[in-house]
Amino acid sequence: MKKSISSLDLNLLLCLQLLMQERSVTKAAKRMNVTPSAASKSLSKLRSWFGDPLFVNTPLGLTPTPLMISMEHPLAEWMQMSNLLLDKPHNETPHGLKFELVAESPLMMIMFNSLSQQIYQRYPQATIKVRNWDYDALDAITRGEVDIGFTGRESHPRSREQLSLLPLSIDYEVLFSDLPWVWLREDHPALQEEWNLETFLRYPHISICWEQSDTWALDDVLQEVGHKRNIALSLPGFEQSLFMAAQPGHSLISTAPLYCQRYNQLHQLPLVARPLPFDEALREKLMVPFTLLWHKRNSHNPKIIWLRETLKALYKNLT
Repeated sequence: MKKSISSLDLNLLLCLQLLMQERSVTKAAKRMNVTPSAASKSLSKLRSWFGDPLFVNTPLGLTPTPLMISMEHPLAEWMQMSNLLLDKPHNETPHGLKFELVAESPLMMIMFNSLSQQIYQRYPQATIKVRNWDYDALDAITRGEVDIGFTGRESHPRSREQLSLLPLSIDYEVLFSDLPWVWLREDHPALQEEWNLETFLRYPHISICWEQSDTWALDDVLQEVGHKRNIALSLPGFEQSLFMAAQPGHSLISTAPLYCQRYNQLHQLPLVARPLPFDEALREKLMVPFTLLWHKRNSHNPKIIWLRETLKALYKNLT
């Protein structure tokens, strides 16, 4: 027998969403600012209402049942609509709109001043919140926590970060594509040597953590030709890796997209760029499509459409 929504405490749906995200009663309770016991009682009520265990305890945490898996996207859409309804009195008043973005750095920082000026010019009372792109960013777009994402994906055939592997609920548009280059301090000893693969591999490398992986497509390409980098330092993103590569007293080198030249110029980092010492076929596997991503539910949202067009105009001449 179909149950009426009026018999369900809608506050429990937040608990359900957090349990799905965290796969842990304790972690979900922490995000709700309640005790694990309270979160456990909420899960019991949800199990009773849906007539399903919803989650099964395993050594790796809570594993969702088939019913729970089938409800994940409808639940995210429900929560998104709820947030829109709650925000409407605030967003539609003279206090202005809220813009929430998740973006890779330094990609966003290069144009952020221009972007913020355009937002404030059109929406004088707007508020802007920007968070760094990380492993949770796509889920945050799906959950409706951010309006739009801006990041690089990978082209390597074995990569899990290809555009073709994005969730079906995500729409996207490639703004530009770029190849990684090697960045060395302007007095780096490698600049006195012949620039080839042997030189590239001789020195210690700064790597970035791509999504949840300590390696990225560059390492896959090297593996294909029987080589491996000496990764001495791993950092969260390109901005940090460029900063460290520019510091004196070491021989570390970094690999980052060519667009970072603009960032280096803005911050006067003493770095010199060299192309990756690979043949063209291997370099093409490292092409990075820098992409705007948003949830399909927002494809006709006037605010998101304006934001997309504004970002496109800002970045069209970046490379």
